Amino acid sequence: MAEVESIEKEVTTTSIVIKSVVALAVGILILMLPRPDNLTPEGHRLLALLTTIVILWVSEAVPIGVTALLAGAGLILLKIQPAQKAWAPFASPAVMFVLMIMMFGVVLNEVGLANRLMNYLLKFAGTKVKRLSLILAIGCTLTSSVFHDATITVIMVFAFVPVFMSMGMKPGKGHRLPTFFFLLIPLSASAGGFATLLGGGRNPLALEILQKFSGGQIKIGFLEYIVIQFPICILTAVATWAILWVLLRPKEKELVGIELADPGPMSGQEWWVLVVFVITFILWFSGDLTGWHYSVPAAFALLGFCAPGWISFRAICDKFPWESWIVFGAGVSLGVSMLDSGAGRFLAETLLPLLDGQPTFVVYYGMGFFGSFLSSLMSNSAAVALMLPITLPMAELMQMSPQSVAMLAPMTTSFIMLVIGCPPTIIAYSTGYFSQKEFIKIAVPWCLILLAICTLSVMVYWPLIGFVK
Repeated sequence: MAEVESIEKEVTTTSIVIKSVVALAVGILILMLPRPDNLTPEGHRLLALLTTIVILWVSEAVPIGVTALLAGAGLILLKIQPAQKAWAPFASPAVMFVLMIMMFGVVLNEVGLANRLMNYLLKFAGTKVKRLSLILAIGCTLTSSVFHDATITVIMVFAFVPVFMSMGMKPGKGHRLPTFFFLLIPLSASAGGFATLLGGGRNPLALEILQKFSGGQIKIGFLEYIVIQFPICILTAVATWAILWVLLRPKEKELVGIELADPGPMSGQEWWVLVVFVITFILWFSGDLTGWHYSVPAAFALLGFCAPGWISFRAICDKFPWESWIVFGAGVSLGVSMLDSGAGRFLAETLLPLLDGQPTFVVYYGMGFFGSFLSSLMSNSAAVALMLPITLPMAELMQMSPQSVAMLAPMTTSFIMLVIGCPPTIIAYSTGYFSQKEFIKIAVPWCLILLAICTLSVMVYWPLIGFVK
């Protein structure tokens, strides 16, 4: 068992004060800078607030849930958003869906399905860390191309928690082995969401914006989308595993001392939960027919879990990682404010023209990096909605293929650099096995390398299949 430095470091009042003062001082400094003509006063104040909040999050000066609530309060205090609009994203459809998806994880764990899934996985992949982690990475990436990446993360994270608990590796103690797995799962799941139109809302959104931009001249079908994107996601799956293996390789070569209880025959409780899950997945896939928002089947699923008495809703609430969910709500709220205040458009108009006249690789990589940067601060769908209306006209002026720029957006907004960037990372963070600093140390190089891999892939693969010249 590997012991590394505990992440539960003693927090002194002095360190809290210093970190908080630094965060506040940087925010005030940005506020005092001259405001550019193309930046609104609200956008100027938002950039100052955003910088302060990000510093507080990354430094973990105060609990991240408290910082998240301060973000909402700051929007109101600085008159960036009215109170109702500042708090509304905390209950947006996406945030409520994530709440229910995270509750699914608690249910899986409570009824024993997570333990059963882990037993099946270990029988198939074995207990060798290298083989198990590679299969896990590819599996999470490929399945998240069809299912929601948060769903895949919830299932796998809650399946692995009992494993490490049985090995005596508790959260917050700095064990490298669980840190490796709990970073691998969400990053692998995030790396596959762009591969099919089912993988995330940003994918059909990118096609819709492209079609409107071209006046209906450019259309990409369901299967065509898969041919264009899916092969690249196989590269991102293997690359994600390789990057984490190099940067965070555990000392253990095998999972030893696992004391997972033999699940035995499936209980009536497990069968019922499984049936409800299957029905929920069918309803999600039938969304185009029913017209239901994906949060509707999720809510009915919770009704199905709790109404027969298989699990109490109080038990779900007691074990729910509320702090992580509040942080996601704050991220969405700040993202909406980026759009409303014009701060996002200001950043795009300031930074993206720097790519004009650069080599093709630099242009693709620069656009991809900007998408990843935005996606680290807001939902990936919002990032696509913000950047494409700006990058598509740029592509036309630079005599680039608009469809290549449009298809690059859902890909690169899958890679994030902050825990708050997407639900999978927040779900994994809620286990307490890694800190935000540890996440950034891995996620930043992971993001930069995957952007390079995707850029090279689109420059080689897309011309080969005739998608672009």
